[in-house]
Amino acid sequence: MDGRRRQSSRLGSGYQLTDETPVYVISVAAQLSGLHPQTLRQYDRLGLVSPDRTAGRGRRYSARDIELLRTVQALSQDEGINLAGIKRIIELENQVAALQQRVAELSAAVDGAAATLRAREAQVHASYRRDLVPYQPPQPGSALVVWRPAPKRPMD
Repeated sequence: MDGRRRQSSRLGSGYQLTDETPVYVISVAAQLSGLHPQTLRQYDRLGLVSPDRTAGRGRRYSARDIELLRTVQALSQDEGINLAGIKRIIELENQVAALQQRVAELSAAVDGAAATLRAREAQVHASYRRDLVPYQPPQPGSALVVWRPAPKRPMD
């Protein structure tokens, strides 16, 4: 139910219309959702769908609110879930969406820290002196033979 994709169209003087923009009055929202306006008021009182308010306290519904109204109706009528259960489902879905966003943020932060660490490690490796040869202890089964020529004998 996390329909957070944004549909936008440019209007006039830089105003951007998104799924979260409150534009529908209660009568239009009722028609679009297939519910009675009184049902929308009841859902608002229960906190299931909370539309924005105008200065005169009129309700304004967004496309996301309409989608949520349809979901509430489907859960109530098709699944037989009571309104308290629907409210809990919506709260949990919102919590899951927030947690998923937080996980994505933390994952991006970890990726950034890992990239920084790799860059610093590369700097350290680049600063190594190339004229030094690292010591490697002898391997078992390998032997070092030192050859010394025999001393020269005097000629008789």
